[in-house]
Amino acid sequence: MSSSSTTSPSTSPSTSSPSDWTAPIFERTENIPADTERESLEHYLDWHRETLLWKCGGLTADQLASRPLPSTELSLLGLVRHMALVERWWFRIQFLGQKTLEELFTTEEDPDGDFHNGTPATAESDFATFREELTHSRQATHHRALDEMFEGRHHTLTLRWIYLHMIEEYARHLGHADLLREAIDGATGE
Repeated sequence: MSSSSTTSPSTSPSTSSPSDWTAPIFERTENIPADTERESLEHYLDWHRETLLWKCGGLTADQLASRPLPSTELSLLGLVRHMALVERWWFRIQFLGQKTLEELFTTEEDPDGDFHNGTPATAESDFATFREELTHSRQATHHRALDEMFEGRHHTLTLRWIYLHMIEEYARHLGHADLLREAIDGATGE
């Protein structure tokens, strides 16, 4: 799978009411071994990105914004919003150094607004934002070396480190997505 192969159904806003919107069904590309380290990292990260969309596929805006587990305030929509923020933070704000770019969905008053403030009314636009950030992330890394360094908050890091960190970040939250999806409609799958 190449970085550009993850195009799927359009996420452009529709004229229906927010509660009528349903996340598109998303088919993941098979995660097969690649020839190079770079291809492997890109394929594996894209597979995780696709898995988040796949876990949300077919659910209504109300279901995506719901918090079906009493032990947590997490929602699938909150995970999509959070990963949009994380994509922007690491690839654009940190790696490209676009320090004036705003963080998505958060404020000083609510630094966890990415998790808390998604509603059925924002679901469609939040998904579109996530997809846009994926495009920006891929553009940020196009023709950039894995060993390319940048100054993080506390350490000098490499693009390779970002790929590994993003794979870890998605893997952790996909475990949450598994539990949330099963609690919403019983659907399971890796």
